[in-house]
Amino acid sequence: MTRLTAAEVSESARAFLAAVSVAPDVLELRPDYRVLVMVAEGLEPGLPDEISDGLLARAEIRARIRLDGRVPEDVPEVADWRAAYRAFGAKPQRTRPSVEALLRRLGDGLPRIDRLTDAYNAVSIANLVPVGGEDLDKYKGPARLVRAAGDEDFDTVAHGASAIEHPEPGEVIWRDDTGVTCRQWNWRQCTRTRMTPATTNAVFIIDGLAALGDNGLTAAGNDLASSLICLSQQAAIASRLIAGVVAQTGQEARPQCARAMDASRAGAAPRATGSGLRSDTGELLVKRYFST
Repeated sequence: MTRLTAAEVSESARAFLAAVSVAPDVLELRPDYRVLVMVAEGLEPGLPDEISDGLLARAEIRARIRLDGRVPEDVPEVADWRAAYRAFGAKPQRTRPSVEALLRRLGDGLPRIDRLTDAYNAVSIANLVPVGGEDLDKYKGPARLVRAAGDEDFDTVAHGASAIEHPEPGEVIWRDDTGVTCRQWNWRQCTRTRMTPATTNAVFIIDGLAALGDNGLTAAGNDLASSLICLSQQAAIASRLIAGVVAQTGQEARPQCARAMDASRAGAAPRATGSGLRSDTGELLVKRYFST
C-alpha cells in the first residue's frame, strides 16, 4: 500500500466547485437529493484502449450481478429516479434516467465511446447511479441545478443536424450562464459541453437519492477517482458533496493507479480509498488516497 501526496487542482476549478448550486425548488421535489460534483484536470483522453475496456467490462459484470435477472425499473435505485422524474412531469418510459438507459443496453454490452466516457459509464452501471461527464473548459459560469423557465437554449442534434430546443417549464435541468447543459435532471446532455477524445479537464456529476443509501455517493466517487487515475496518473481531482442546500464536504485528491495495465489484464482495478477532513462550511479540504 503506497501513500501518495494530494495534487492541487487549479484555482479556477476550485472556484467552479464552490459556485455549484442546487435550487430550493428542486429540493422541494426530492428533499433526499444529494449530488457529488467532481472536477479533474490533466486527464489523458483518447479512443478506447485496453485499460478503459477493462474498466467497462468489469463494471458490466458487477451490474449484471446487481440486477440479478431483474429489469432495471424493478431495481430500487432506478425506481427512485423514475419517481423523481414523474414529480416534475416527465414520463420515464419515454425519457429514461441515464442509469436506466445504460442498464437496458447491458444485454449486448455497452458501446465503447472514448476513454473518459467509458470510465464514467462504468461507474454508473456498477453503482446503479446516474453519472454525467462534461468538458469543464466548455462551461460558461458554474453548474446550477434548477427548475426551467422554458426559454433556455439547449443545443442538441435532431434528425442528424444541429438544433436548438427548449426545456418544458418546471423541468429539472442543469445549466450554466449560456444555457441548458443537461435536460430532465440526467437524461440528455447538450452538445456544447459534451466530452470528446480531446477533453483534458472535466466535470463529473453523480446524482443520488435515498435508495442509493448513505454511502452510495462516496463509493461511486471513489470508484470514479480510481478509474480516472488509472487512465491519467498525473491528474488532479477535487470533489464537493452537496446535500440539501448546504455543501457538506469537499475533497481534493490525487489517487494513483499503480501498474494499471497489469491490473487491467488481471481483471482487478485498483481502488481509491482513504480518509478525508470534513467541514460544516463546505470548504474544499485535502483527502489523500491510497492505491491497493
